[in-house]
Order: sequence, then C-alpha cells, then structure tokens
Amino acid sequence: MKKQTLIALAALTAAGMASAQSSVTLFGVVDAAVSGYKSQSETPLGTTITKSQTVLSSGGYNSSRLGFRGTEDLGGGIAASFWLEAGMTNDNGGGAATGGGLNFNRRSTVSLSGILGELRLGRDYVPTFWNDGVFDPFNTNGAGTSLIATASGGTALGVPNSGFQSNRNYVRASNSIGYFLPPSLGGFYGQFMYALNEKVSYDPGGLTPPGVPAIVANPALATVADDARAGCYIGGRFGYATGPLDVALAYGKSTIGSNFFLGSTTTLNIWNLGASYDFGPVKVFGEYSNNKQKTDLATNTFAPFGVTKPGANGGLVGVTIPVDAGLIRAAYSLVRYNNVHLNIAGLNPDPKSDQFALGYVYNLSRRTALYSTVAYVSNKDGAGLAVTGAPAFYTGTIPGGPGAAVPSKSIGYDVGIRHAF
Repeated sequence: MKKQTLIALAALTAAGMASAQSSVTLFGVVDAAVSGYKSQSETPLGTTITKSQTVLSSGGYNSSRLGFRGTEDLGGGIAASFWLEAGMTNDNGGGAATGGGLNFNRRSTVSLSGILGELRLGRDYVPTFWNDGVFDPFNTNGAGTSLIATASGGTALGVPNSGFQSNRNYVRASNSIGYFLPPSLGGFYGQFMYALNEKVSYDPGGLTPPGVPAIVANPALATVADDARAGCYIGGRFGYATGPLDVALAYGKSTIGSNFFLGSTTTLNIWNLGASYDFGPVKVFGEYSNNKQKTDLATNTFAPFGVTKPGANGGLVGVTIPVDAGLIRAAYSLVRYNNVHLNIAGLNPDPKSDQFALGYVYNLSRRTALYSTVAYVSNKDGAGLAVTGAPAFYTGTIPGGPGAAVPSKSIGYDVGIRHAF
C-alpha cells in the first residue's frame, strides 16, 4: 500500500512538472457583419452600369479563426513551440477557402527559440505582408482594406490585360523556413524567410514536360505552363520599435509563374516601408509600397507591344483616434501603375486608383466589439480596383454601346460584431 502511494505521488509530481514546463492554448475569433457593395462602370456614352450585393460576411474587423498553440520549456533558455491556426467562414459554417472542412491554412508551424532567435518551419506570414497589415488602421480586414493590399495580392493587380499575374504568396507562404531575431535587441526586430516550391526540376531544362494540353481547336498547338518554379519565395523584414515609434522595411521576391519548358519565369518583387507613431490622442500611420513584375526569357525575344516589367506604386496615410471605449479609424490609400499595356509607348496616362475609408469600433469588453466601416474607391485611366469584397466590375458591352464599359468607382460598408476567445 505504501509503495502504491509513493508511485501515485511520483506520478502527480511528474504531471505537475510537465504542466509547469509546457502549455497548450485554444484561441479564436468569430467575426460577422452585414456588408453591402456597389461596383460601377461607365460606357463611352456615359451610361452607368452598377453591380450591387448585400451579404453576411466574415472578418470585417478581425479574420475569423480557430487555433491551437503551445510551448514547451526545454531548459537552458530553449523552447519548442507549435501554432496551428485555421480560417473560418462562420457566416456559412465552413472552413476558409473551401467552405468545407477545417484546415490550418492561416498558420501551421513548429519552432525552436532561444537567446539567438527563433527558427520556424511550416506555413507562415511572409515578411512583406507584415507592413501592409501593421501600418494599416484597418489591418487589411473588411471594406477598409487598403488599396496597397488589394493591388499586391489581386489577380491582374487591378488593370485588365496589364500583364500582371496573381501573387499566390502575398499573405502567406507554404513550405517555408523562417528565422526571427531575438526580442532582446533594444527594440530592433527582424525576420527572414525562404519558401520552397517543392517542384521537380530537370537538367537539361528542355526535358521538362510541357504540362497538360490546353483546350483549343488544336490541342497539339498549345500547352499549359508547367509552373516548374512557381511558389518559391524569399524575403526579409527589419524594423525598430520603441515607445510610440514603430518603423520597418521589407523586401520579398515571389515566383508567381513559370513555363520552364518554354524558358520563361515570372517573379514579383515587392519592397515596402511603413511607420507609425502614437501621440496619445491620435496614432498616425504611413506606408509606401513598390511592386515590380519581371519575366525572364531563355532567349532574347522582342515583343513590340508586350510588357515584361509592369509595376505599381502605392501609398497610405491613416489615423486612429481613441474615444472613451471606442476607436475612430480613417485611411487614404492610392495605387498608380506603370509600364502596363494601357500606357505602353506613352500613348495613355498611368492607370490609378485611390480610396477613402472611415470606421468606428466600440469595445463592449476586452474581447467583444461592435464596428462599422465605409469605403469609397475611384478608378481612372483604366484601373479597376474595388473595395475588398465587392463584385467584379462589368466590363462588357451593352446594346447600342460603341465600346466596352470601364471601371469607375466602388463603394462598400461593414456593420458587425467581433468576439475573441
């Protein structure tokens, strides 16, 4: 009996030590809003075509999510950690992206950390995205999301037939190896990331299979790009935060498309600089972003009206103003394109878009908040950016019209509630 008692006490002691050295936390956000949108186009004769929509959206203030994170103290100042975070679309009860089963698409990492910093493996946020979120009063959520974020991640970057391609690694990258500086550097912080594309490569490259035949009148004449290099990302971020000041510079290079069989690789290079300063009564934000898409060809091919280096420059200024239990948020952002099909040889002005966003958050408690946001986007000279969540612009023709409609303006609003746990 005495022996059994000692064994039981030893087991309880071991369990207590384990719980003291490791921890697992369940966390999440449930965010829902009534959102309304309008996207308007204009025909050459001045006819306005409006596409409107009212929805119950998810993530107007903070993205809805469910996650698990944990840390184990290994001794000697070293800790092992994991982070599994899944996006949710709680308006329809589904997982992010698919509307079906839950998957850890927001973040899924395992790491080791110590006095030299943290080594992190898995799916994680890329360095260049952090500046877009941290230095935006709306944190790239809901209708108030800045045009910098809309342009940097969107298909065609808001200019039809511009030569731009979608950036699959704008927010996060899978198969990544990341390193973070330790938090004991007197306010300096930094991150470096390299993400593998995990594709099979051939040497010599001409042996790379061309991919699946395209669906055309004669499939033998066209093939889909094999994307042998797409998905790779390399980038870094370095900043300084002390007291009310926070400033950071980031750079990233993402391989967004390739056809190795035909000898071409397309990359998107992004660098951005952001800063914020909290004066107490008001906190100000600012960011500059530069995007440049580049296509490398195996041979020197002359394309008289082709675009190999289209670009986009973006800027943002914003403020947040605390008012008792609430917070006023406001931001102005703009994007200007260059070297796109529309302005090749200087025949047309640079396409441009700008956005005004205004919002208010009222905190019912530390975890629960009510919020409202309204945003307005104006497009000029062929640009086609819209409020985040809004339907695509109508760009077809109408009976009796002399030409296709072009994007004009977009309006959106969110009215919702957010609960965090």
